[in-house]
Amino acid sequence: MKQDMIIILDLGSQNNTAIARAVRDLGVYSEIHPHDISPDKLSQLPNIKGIIINGGKNNLIDGVKIDVNHSTYEAGYPVMSVEHESAACENKRENWPETDEEIKEVLKDFIFNTCQAEPNWNMKNFIEDQVELVKKQVGGKKVLLALSGGVDSSVVAALLIKAIGKQLVCVHVNHGLMRKDESETVIQVFKNQLDANLIYVDASERFLKKLENVSDPEQKRKIIGAEFIRVFEEEAGKLEGIEFLAQGTIYPDIVESGTKTASIIKSHHNVGGLPEDLKFSLVEPLYHLFKDEVRACGIELGLPEAMVYRQPFPGPGLGVRCLGAISKERLEAVRESDAILQEEFTKTGLDKKVWQYFTVVPDFKSVGIKNHARSFEYPVIIRAINTIDAMTASIEQIDWPVLIKITDRILKEVPHVNRVCYDLSPKPCATIEWE
Repeated sequence: MKQDMIIILDLGSQNNTAIARAVRDLGVYSEIHPHDISPDKLSQLPNIKGIIINGGKNNLIDGVKIDVNHSTYEAGYPVMSVEHESAACENKRENWPETDEEIKEVLKDFIFNTCQAEPNWNMKNFIEDQVELVKKQVGGKKVLLALSGGVDSSVVAALLIKAIGKQLVCVHVNHGLMRKDESETVIQVFKNQLDANLIYVDASERFLKKLENVSDPEQKRKIIGAEFIRVFEEEAGKLEGIEFLAQGTIYPDIVESGTKTASIIKSHHNVGGLPEDLKFSLVEPLYHLFKDEVRACGIELGLPEAMVYRQPFPGPGLGVRCLGAISKERLEAVRESDAILQEEFTKTGLDKKVWQYFTVVPDFKSVGIKNHARSFEYPVIIRAINTIDAMTASIEQIDWPVLIKITDRILKEVPHVNRVCYDLSPKPCATIEWE
């Protein structure tokens, strides 16, 4: 690894990612690790220049106040502690400054003056490192990649093609939970234009049967994640030399799936949904990138902007936007209403302004009037948010004429719908997705 690194030890703080991003914004690579990282594990991390011990309100486990391993203070690295009164180091801060500029000034002094780190964190170096690591990990074997066509899987594909070329086998699984015409677009772009080694699998009926009568969001995610792996195992069985599974796991996936001092926000299908008897070794080259860094990586790799800035889409697809137990009727309502939203946002330029926008359809009905008669049908909920790293999100304020047109189209064109709502909830307290 060519980049100098600052380690952030999570001692119960809620701003670990904010600090990690601030360090990276200064041109120095950073990683978040558990508070009790072992001396051996710490010594294996490359190019450490300093450690930030980040305390906070959650620094209790089973009612007992926690601390880092004492050996951390004696490991020979400069150490700065934040909101951790028992820290055995000279560089202590009771709290962080309030403004981003003040925080960066504090970090600058510690990173560049105390730690003597070099600002060498950039995508070119990152890609070179990952290409080298992937070649070393994979050797002459083949890698199987779930290519949804979304940003993460597309960037992984480009990175792995750069590293191992034709050893990469891309599999696109249509699980019946895709957006409108999405599978057709994936085939057109990746197989016809980019000449990827692409296998297409239509497993829609198989997935929907597995999800029948399943309403719990966590259970749905785990079923979808596990079934994905099963499909890949079957496809791998038809091929020779497949020993690795590539995934587009990114840093917010890891953080949100929980640590010792943080509650699980939600399980990600590529973090918590993998079966214990997984037959592949994992290749996850984007593991420590935030979403905006993934896009920058894609641009550096030469992917088209339209692909790199494509709408984010969750691994479980429309399965987590068809709330509760999935029905084909509501699934189609989500798909059609989402397509209308995409079209209207593109017409008004909001597709370039808004980070993520989509519709959800809950599993309940309301009374309405359609065709001069009483109706009892589903609502469609529109969500449009802006974010940098998916850890926090704000609501886009859409002009009324645009919302009215979208509402009018959904009510007229989407069957089984008689109401449209707009979600005004930021993250936190809400998450980006509803499930």
